Amino acid sequence: MNKTIRHASVFTLLLVFALLLRATWVQFYDGQALADDKDNRRNAIETYSQPLGNIIVAGKSVTGSAPTKGSDLRYKRTYTDGPLYAAVTGYASQAYAPTQLEGIYQDLLNGTDPRLKTVMDMVTNQRADPGNVVTTIDPDVQKAGYDTLGDKQGAAVAIDPKTGRILGVVSTPSYDPTSLTDANTAGKAWQELNADPDKPLTNRALRQPLPPGSTFKLVVASAALEDGLYSSVDERTDSPNPYTLPGTRTVLTNENRSAPCENATIRVALQYSCNNVFAKMAVDLGQDKVRAMADKFGFNDQEQDVPVRAYPSVYPSDMVPSQTALTGIGQFDVTATPLQMAMVSAAIANGGELVSPHMVSQITDSGGDVLRNYDDDAGTKKIVSSSTAEQLQSAMRTVVDKGTGTNAQIPGVTVGGKTGTAQHGENNSQTPYAWFTSYGKADGKEVAVAVVVEQSDAARSEVSGNGLAAPVAKAMMKAALQN
Repeated sequence: MNKTIRHASVFTLLLVFALLLRATWVQFYDGQALADDKDNRRNAIETYSQPLGNIIVAGKSVTGSAPTKGSDLRYKRTYTDGPLYAAVTGYASQAYAPTQLEGIYQDLLNGTDPRLKTVMDMVTNQRADPGNVVTTIDPDVQKAGYDTLGDKQGAAVAIDPKTGRILGVVSTPSYDPTSLTDANTAGKAWQELNADPDKPLTNRALRQPLPPGSTFKLVVASAALEDGLYSSVDERTDSPNPYTLPGTRTVLTNENRSAPCENATIRVALQYSCNNVFAKMAVDLGQDKVRAMADKFGFNDQEQDVPVRAYPSVYPSDMVPSQTALTGIGQFDVTATPLQMAMVSAAIANGGELVSPHMVSQITDSGGDVLRNYDDDAGTKKIVSSSTAEQLQSAMRTVVDKGTGTNAQIPGVTVGGKTGTAQHGENNSQTPYAWFTSYGKADGKEVAVAVVVEQSDAARSEVSGNGLAAPVAKAMMKAALQN
């Protein structure tokens, strides 16, 4: 063989070897990445080749699947009362990545979760029958919150303090997930929803932390009682009125100028929502102690999963005393979600113990066999002593019985709460946020509810936690306790 032919042969062999190497690399290394690529249409074809599993509320499916026409995507997702449950289900779309429970449990719902496979599925390499997601949502509580919020821009969360089961997750304005399910029409709906200034796709209950205003005073009071700064909610505090923020000439006043806030007890200070008391209390405790208590309740938790990942509520650090004072009334850089403030009330109502909140009870296979029981997995964390919790429960009842939260009263039900009105915009130039966090007890049942109203048709002078948010909490508590 002459030299030219030999060189050509070697070169050809190298090319063949390179081709084999590349093919092997693509098959065994890049193959999974290509298969998982969101733009790989084969994945969508496979996902929607059969009906999906369902999301269950109180034994009934709030999702379904319907056959399509003239498409290689044979089925599409459907929703029953879609806007009512959108903050729970999210959406499963032929065009966009799934969200909320649809996204977290997409493998279970489309049948690719390995736990669903039977021996026959493994032998035949067939996709398993899809499983189902059983939620903790109470449809009456959910509807009460949704209907009472109505056209307001806001959110609400209801929790069973004893079990951690989330009974309601409401965000308004809402949207119909059905509008996003069909690949042929989802694009237009997606553009309209994202262009809407009211942000209907935002889950305000879990993912929109806002200044909590005076509802945060419960956290400061917890810190003061646990630290021993004050021994009782009925001990008089050292609280001048008005109170000048440390290191400044800024005088902090109270909404009710005639309220007995000077040196008021914690009970009276919660009843009248005395800013001077809790601003001074936060400074006396120091930011580290207030933050430590906030952290115990769940603030600054970057992985607050229910199982949907909630955005962290924040208590700031590295402040000067005047800023610490403002955090004592839930301002400066303090932010919270309705979920977080419901957790505060839930822990207080449950004797100082916080049971991990969760809105999925079980996941099951197609036959109903339980693959995982989340109720059994719910952990419990001690937040404050039972004595502190009992005292705060009593003080919160005073708020509802004869304080700033009277609109939450329910005949035959023990109700405690705390109102809040948080500044919004530079120099409070925009409509304030109205808050209410509460608990209710009746006939062995308990519920904790937190509500925020961002915008409403009410005049600015009429915006208050008692006027706007308390009626929503009342409706949800009645639904939870009296059905």
